[in-house]
Amino acid sequence: MATTSKFSEMLRAADLRVTRPRVAVLDAVHAHPHADTDSIYMAVCDSLPDVSRQAVYDVLRALTTAGLVRRIQPSGSAARYEARVGDNHHHMVCRSCGTIVDVDCAVGEAPCLKELDSQGFSIDEAEVIYWGLCQDCSTARSS
Repeated sequence: MATTSKFSEMLRAADLRVTRPRVAVLDAVHAHPHADTDSIYMAVCDSLPDVSRQAVYDVLRALTTAGLVRRIQPSGSAARYEARVGDNHHHMVCRSCGTIVDVDCAVGEAPCLKELDSQGFSIDEAEVIYWGLCQDCSTARSS
């Protein structure tokens, strides 16, 4: 797990000022992979009780723009945030309970999938979401 000093280094390397809300949001995203904004806000409130919801939204936007966190939004779901960035991994989502887990790149290096016709695009990322039932939900359904 990263430390406050590591978060400060990450912010400086991304040319962002080191502030308590930014450090707290980075800590929350690292501690709670695939958490939605409300969950991150609640986690940040544990260490910064006076932080506003808008401040957390603003910090998440800045961290996403800087590439320090990744925003994903599976169909029908609220936006989720994760600290695993830069490796073009994918996700599995349970249709029943909403659990999200990471899946390593489908094939090789980014963009992991070879397009049939790039139509002039210079493709650098592919986003894949696998849908199904997690083990717990599959077991519960078959019982």
